[in-house]
Amino acid sequence: MSKKGNINRRNFLKTCAIGSSFLAGSQMFAGKALSKQKNRPNIVLIISDDHGCDAAGCYGNPVIQTPNIDGLAEDGTRFTHAFCTSSSCSPSRSVILTGLHNHANGMYGLQHEFHHFQSLDHIKSLPVYLTEAGYRTARTGKYHVSPEKVYRFETVLSGGSANDMTSIARSPVEMAGQCVDFIKDKDDRPFFLFFCLDDPHRGLPFRSWPGPNPFGNREQGYPGVKQIKYDPKDVIVPSFLPDTPQCRAELAQYYQSVSRADQGIGRLVQILKDMDKYDNTLIIYISDNGIAFPGAKTTLYEPGMRLPCIVRSPWQKKRGGTCDALVSWTDITPTILDFADATPQKAQFHGRSFKSVLDEKNPKNWDEIYASHTHHEITMYYPMRVVRERQYKLIWNIAHGLEFPFAWDLIESSTWKSVVQSGKKVYAKRPIEKFLHRPEFELYDLENDPDEIKNLAYDSQYEKVLNRMTDKLKAFQKRTNDPWLYKWDYE
Repeated sequence: MSKKGNINRRNFLKTCAIGSSFLAGSQMFAGKALSKQKNRPNIVLIISDDHGCDAAGCYGNPVIQTPNIDGLAEDGTRFTHAFCTSSSCSPSRSVILTGLHNHANGMYGLQHEFHHFQSLDHIKSLPVYLTEAGYRTARTGKYHVSPEKVYRFETVLSGGSANDMTSIARSPVEMAGQCVDFIKDKDDRPFFLFFCLDDPHRGLPFRSWPGPNPFGNREQGYPGVKQIKYDPKDVIVPSFLPDTPQCRAELAQYYQSVSRADQGIGRLVQILKDMDKYDNTLIIYISDNGIAFPGAKTTLYEPGMRLPCIVRSPWQKKRGGTCDALVSWTDITPTILDFADATPQKAQFHGRSFKSVLDEKNPKNWDEIYASHTHHEITMYYPMRVVRERQYKLIWNIAHGLEFPFAWDLIESSTWKSVVQSGKKVYAKRPIEKFLHRPEFELYDLENDPDEIKNLAYDSQYEKVLNRMTDKLKAFQKRTNDPWLYKWDYE
């Protein structure tokens, strides 16, 4: 045999040896993975659209009917201080699925239509991490992030166009039914289900003046949903909204939409129980941002960013309790990966896992969160950065020279139009002029001024507080590679 033949034979045998070794290693890895997966929970992440803490029984509203959300709280932990980091659909969802603020993941504003914001190509998301860790992944309902290769799920049960009145995401019981085959699959792998409702977002057309927006409600109803209608006189008007007939009428529609979403959640939970999956399933319920009323959504005032967060873990020691840790949506991905035992060694997130504090009512060292908002619609450039502590909150309005821009669904709301067209100068407790024209800094004492009306940023008595929190904000921007950090120097 020629020398060349001997070399080729040796290479062939070497390759076979490597292949056998690789196969044996793969089998060992697979065995370990299957053994490990027996202790891994299934994961269901439920996101509603524009649902605030104002409209859930477990968060203190005695009027609205949300028995299924309340049931999750009774079987899990209800967080009392949970916050989105950007009060806008796509940016918030990008944060939820990456653990990175929108200024770092690139999703600065709404993804759909001509807005066309999307995350940077190199970003890695929760479904990708979980797929690599051996999970089956599927999404259904409203998606509203891109590109697909960044936020890739193995299975798409429904597309869920944003704000589409005919979308499956407006029919939550029907949407839950779509998940049956995925949930009962006999694949040994655990599953991750991303269940995203379009309720209680305002419905198209947004122009409904002088009547209320329907919030997705319709006379013919939806399959499997019992319509629960509310009398406007019975609704509870939050302090940041004007107590007008128009606002009450819209809140009644909003309540009805929330109750519809609740029934979809109840159906999904029942499916998990029927398939004998509930006991080993981690369920997290959150909203992407505050309710779709002026003063909440697209702002970083409390109604825009303080949201429901309910976590039901298979391994909780205490059930039906509360946790007052300040958590944010940057913590969702790290928490889920922690539960899945799938946190990559080199992964870096802006948040941290709160798995360890689920059974604690007042955990230590959870007293501070940050927020970063840049756009909603593409025409709505109004970057804000926030540091919020237990008592104080600082908002930096980076483009304070601009008039605060209105989202289409909010400026067309009868709640807003009824106030403006009446000639009133105050919207609820906030002067309209101050709502539209904001100073560079807003500093609030939340203990004594929960409605964030009295700005202390220019009060000399609070200079030390302002300086301390400004330093925190700069440090936050630096460690998260915020491009807007340079505005401190440029302006």
